[in-house]
Amino acid sequence: MTTTEKQTLGFQTEVRQLLDLMIHSLYSDKDIFLRELISNASDAADKLRFEALRDESLYEGDSDLKIQVLVDRDARTLTIADNGIGMTREEVIENIGTIARSGTRRFFESLSGDQAKDARLIGQFGVGFYSAFMVADRVTLHTRRAGTSADQGVIWESTGAGEYTVEIVERQERGTSVVLHLREAEDEFLDQHRLQTIVRRYSDHITLPIVMLDSNGMPETVNKASALWARPKSEVTELEYDEFYKHVAHDIDPPLAHLHSRVEGKQEYTALLFVPRRAPFDLFDRDRRYGVKLYVRRVFIMDDAEQLMPNYLRFVRGVIDAADLPLNVSREILQKSRDIDTIRSGATRKVLDLLAELAEREPDKYRTFWTEFGVVLKEGIVEDTTNRDRVAKLLRFQSTSESGDMVSLADYIGRMVEGQDNIYYVTGESLAAARRSPHLEIFRRKGIEVLLLTDRIDEWLVSHLAEFEGKALRSVAKGDLDLKGVGNGEDPIDAPKAEDAEWKAFTDRMARVLGERVKEVRLSHRLTESPACLVAGEHDLGIHLERLLKAAGQKTPGSQPVLEINAGHPLVTRLRAEVADDRFADWAFLLLDQAVLAEGGALEDGAGFVQRLNGLLLGLQGG
Repeated sequence: MTTTEKQTLGFQTEVRQLLDLMIHSLYSDKDIFLRELISNASDAADKLRFEALRDESLYEGDSDLKIQVLVDRDARTLTIADNGIGMTREEVIENIGTIARSGTRRFFESLSGDQAKDARLIGQFGVGFYSAFMVADRVTLHTRRAGTSADQGVIWESTGAGEYTVEIVERQERGTSVVLHLREAEDEFLDQHRLQTIVRRYSDHITLPIVMLDSNGMPETVNKASALWARPKSEVTELEYDEFYKHVAHDIDPPLAHLHSRVEGKQEYTALLFVPRRAPFDLFDRDRRYGVKLYVRRVFIMDDAEQLMPNYLRFVRGVIDAADLPLNVSREILQKSRDIDTIRSGATRKVLDLLAELAEREPDKYRTFWTEFGVVLKEGIVEDTTNRDRVAKLLRFQSTSESGDMVSLADYIGRMVEGQDNIYYVTGESLAAARRSPHLEIFRRKGIEVLLLTDRIDEWLVSHLAEFEGKALRSVAKGDLDLKGVGNGEDPIDAPKAEDAEWKAFTDRMARVLGERVKEVRLSHRLTESPACLVAGEHDLGIHLERLLKAAGQKTPGSQPVLEINAGHPLVTRLRAEVADDRFADWAFLLLDQAVLAEGGALEDGAGFVQRLNGLLLGLQGG
């Protein structure tokens, strides 16, 4: 037998932390270790099938793929073995000695101290192998990659104490065997019946046969070993759907909703897709993985096939099995395939229909969905012009309604007041800031509901969603505004006209003093309580959007805002009637800076604002 010298290597820091967590903290839901190791074995078989499409010699004369679960009561070991793709020495070190995923740190940040919740994260963060240390005080891994010679076998071993050994040995069989040397208190995992129960509960849907020895020592397949999505819906239980979802999503919780459909016609395919209950940790990571697996006639082709689902539905998990694609399909072919475009289009519509049904029939569940994925779904308004109307019906917003419930655009239209033709909205950095916006004052007086948009994507959303069911979306902070005759409240009485000579002279004077800081100064129809507010031009970037773009380092057109002043506010009337010329500029800039702050903006000259304010306060004290 040929070997190389055994080497002792240290785990990556994050792995040490993870192992410590597995060994000392996570004592609940120990069963998941078996689910995770069987899932890894299944993935190894899928990878061999895929690579063997190009090189059949990788089967090494044995294409009968299976997973074995073997118990040795005398040695107190539990072994999970597969004849899948296997690993080289370098792959063992890369896949087990380190965690080469950007989400590792996020995993530790997500830990809550609640054992059940923390156990849920194990599979989701791709660290399922280490769950073996929940029940074992030593783990030994034997492996050889398909296509390599027998003298390229590898033995990896660790007690989970910060180090591991790795050694090149002779191994005739391809694939991987994980041997768990069980702790003294874990005798339940040496019981055949107990193990069969766990396998049937968590892994019944695995398409490979999972083989154990029966009471007579004969091999027995303990799972159904058939593609769950290929079975008629009437033969699949909710529990089976849930466990299949947990397998493909590496989630411990059942899904929020699922769809199972078979499409026949020009393109024939089966889709089994799930909406998770919680957002995955990498939902907004640039290197995120998509959640839909592609099969062709039940043969695994690839994980995370981003071509099968649009970006804004990247949270969807599941399987699409196509009947008409070639088995040697590659990612490059998928990007140019009309067949894939057809499948993607059909699957997208089905997911949106599922969400619409959820919103109508199970509003509580839909609220859960919206809390987790609403921001992502909004991206569909920008990205998917074909389904824009479908996505728009699924949108939910906070509003000025006293109920405090999230409102759909259809609900909003149904609550419009007499004379209202537009869907009004205001944007803000936060819900509290949006609610306090001075632009809402006239709307409150008139009883007109306004949508409160606080997600960063909302500015882009409304720029691509000009109208809904014939009603235009309009910002309360852009352009001129005339609500005369709209709503239940009375219109302001005795309000001066903009063309009144004295007021025209006053607003022109303020505009000259403020110079390039504003486009113009005019009397407001919006304000009933505040002295001033900023308004963007009808066709200019919104003030909030311009601020977001600048913060992101992008250039903006630099349009000047309009300063609207409330002719009925005491500060404004006093400024017009009493303020001397030497103090007029200070008061004018003070009103402008107040308006900037009320918008949630930052002052260009904070020190100047403080100096002017102090001077005016001292002047008032002296007066």
